[in-house]
Amino acid sequence: MSFINENFLALQDSYLFSTIAKKVAKYTEENPDKKIIKLGIGDVTKPIVPACLEAMHKAVDEMGTEEGFKGYGPEQGYEFLRKAIVENDYKTRGVDIQEDEIFVSDGAKCDCGNIVDIFAPNNKVAITDPVYPVYLDTNIMSGRKVIYLPVTAENNFIPELPKEKVDMIYLCFPNNPTGTVLTKEDLKKWVEYAKENQSIILYDAAYEAFITEENIPHSIYEIEGAKEVAIEFKSYSKTAGFTGVRCAYVVIPRNLKGYTKEGKEVALNKLWNRRTCTKFNGVSYVVQRAAEATYSKEGKSQIKANIEAYLENAKIIKEGLEEARFMVYGGVNSPYVWLKVPEGMTSWEFFDKLLEEVNIVGTPGSGFGEHGEGYFRLTAFGTKENTIEAIERIKNWKW
Repeated sequence: MSFINENFLALQDSYLFSTIAKKVAKYTEENPDKKIIKLGIGDVTKPIVPACLEAMHKAVDEMGTEEGFKGYGPEQGYEFLRKAIVENDYKTRGVDIQEDEIFVSDGAKCDCGNIVDIFAPNNKVAITDPVYPVYLDTNIMSGRKVIYLPVTAENNFIPELPKEKVDMIYLCFPNNPTGTVLTKEDLKKWVEYAKENQSIILYDAAYEAFITEENIPHSIYEIEGAKEVAIEFKSYSKTAGFTGVRCAYVVIPRNLKGYTKEGKEVALNKLWNRRTCTKFNGVSYVVQRAAEATYSKEGKSQIKANIEAYLENAKIIKEGLEEARFMVYGGVNSPYVWLKVPEGMTSWEFFDKLLEEVNIVGTPGSGFGEHGEGYFRLTAFGTKENTIEAIERIKNWKW
């Protein structure tokens, strides 16, 4: 008899975005003449920029020659990419991160889920609510106790420190789904809490490239002492259009420690390296050359233009919703806009009404957690034309 991991039975029957896809597919089948505008899932619409395409083509040609062929690469990532990450993402911000503290992967979603492998199941985990579902679901799969930290308009979308000691803390800023941010002073409090309680912060910085305001950290390592308590996740998906190409990286400083039951210190970098070598064969050479190209002069310029276009979409959404008398958050340092649904309506009721009456797809806030109820997320990753059309529909909607 094969016994299952019964923690899976505690999960919701369907992943949030799978449920949305089924609802949209059903409506589309029943209404084939309707133009559906999707501002729900955070997938990009702009193609991979020319600098990355050129690098990929060149790498493919290399792979077609005996002298340029690459077989299994280093599980941690090629040196050329890790060096580019150090030079461009950290040194430029005055942060000292070394190449062997960086692990290139096939996506931040995978990293955020897989990182739990190196932590004990009896660790107590703090997660903001609403939250990106992967943080929650992967810890439920592992059987951990989860503490929820409300992030709502009432606390200005700044989570309060846990009232009890926790071992692991997930923070994502700029935040998915609310689009809100923490200042350096806000984040410093979390670093101090983690140091006092020997906790580990799992910091998802996937949207840092969208930050427009001063005093908003692009990396948790900009905060003094963070290298002693934090693991950081970053991604090329929303910046370079790699949602279908898959490339990201996780940073685990060498002096970051975990503990055995007996209280012995163990380097988490060493544990993750061991896990990586066992369970992962590395990101393809072609993809890593494309990621390297994001740091070229041309790549930076082209990606900056894409990000500015998405931020313009966010502005269109935010200002249009405000004109339509919605209470709106986010959209300034983030591609996500978080809106309050009309009084007396649930998030899913608003989803259905928006789909059926104006043919627009968003994401119900309750899908991100209990404290997401009453809210709704729209993304700025659509085309400008569709974004403008969607907002005009909403402004003319008699909701």
